[in-house]
Amino acid sequence: MVVSTQVNEGAKPAVCPERAVLEHLTSTWGVLVLTELAGGTLRFGELRRRIGGVSEKMLTQTLRTLERDGFVRRRARPVIPPHVDYDLTPLGAEAAQRVRALADWTAEHVPAVQSAQRAYDENTAAPR
Repeated sequence: MVVSTQVNEGAKPAVCPERAVLEHLTSTWGVLVLTELAGGTLRFGELRRRIGGVSEKMLTQTLRTLERDGFVRRRARPVIPPHVDYDLTPLGAEAAQRVRALADWTAEHVPAVQSAQRAYDENTAAPR
């Protein structure tokens, strides 16, 4: 996939659909929603507890965005109290697998990144 880096006439970065989808998939909450739903169907509260630290509003927005993009399926059951399940579509399952690979790579390389950050901070703290 080539993500556009062209510039429009108004000297603003080009808006391309790939950028928007990539942003949805790789946002903090998008990654966590996809990886949690890769394990199977969850209700809103279960998903929120598993992710931790996400507000109800942000989780709702993330789920709606991922649903609109075709990654997440929302199923409301007509019972009282309302029962809503979320799971991945086939497209979402494929995306989750790829996002999970990036998350795994990140977890594996955190020590190297932290080491690079310390080295950078030490070098930039000294006068140049």
